[in-house]
Amino acid sequence: MTTVARISTVSATVALLSAPAFAQDVSYDVHRGQNFSELRTFSIRETPPADIRASRTAWDSAIDREDTDAAVSAQLQARGLRRDDVHPDVYVTTHREFVTEYYGYAWPGWGYGYWGHYGYGSYYAQPVVSSTLFVDIRSAETGQLLWRGISERTFNPTSSPEHRLKRINKEVTKMFRNYPSGTVATSGREVPNPTDR
Repeated sequence: MTTVARISTVSATVALLSAPAFAQDVSYDVHRGQNFSELRTFSIRETPPADIRASRTAWDSAIDREDTDAAVSAQLQARGLRRDDVHPDVYVTTHREFVTEYYGYAWPGWGYGYWGHYGYGSYYAQPVVSSTLFVDIRSAETGQLLWRGISERTFNPTSSPEHRLKRINKEVTKMFRNYPSGTVATSGREVPNPTDR
């Protein structure tokens, strides 16, 4: 096998194995009987991690949870809702679950075996964190779940804080594209404005 063929094979393998790091799937569920134009205020409720001992990644830090809540709050405010922690129409909670997976590839070396030469080779395994973000919007009056957004994506566990913030904002923005369309709610003092969504 020529050197060019080896380099091409390794490059293609690295590209294929790196692909999961960029995947993001978004889904949602909505309560069909709810008129979302009636919702005018919201409050973010703190949701502690399910298992503190399982928090082994920067993505599950208190700072990233605050950034996630801020991104959700910004999306709701952009849709006309106002934050009111005293008398909200809905409570919003966010929760992440994590699984660490390893993706790797073999670097060709010289040796007997697959490459047909004598020498050495190496193997590299890169940890990738798979994260599922749940955003629940519940009626403050009844506790009924009105809307749930779910985002599944993978992250590099050693990402910088700036990179994590950018990814969180992008993830939440994509999730809220599925938020029910219709009339933008107001504080109650103005007439609701129809949207083109």
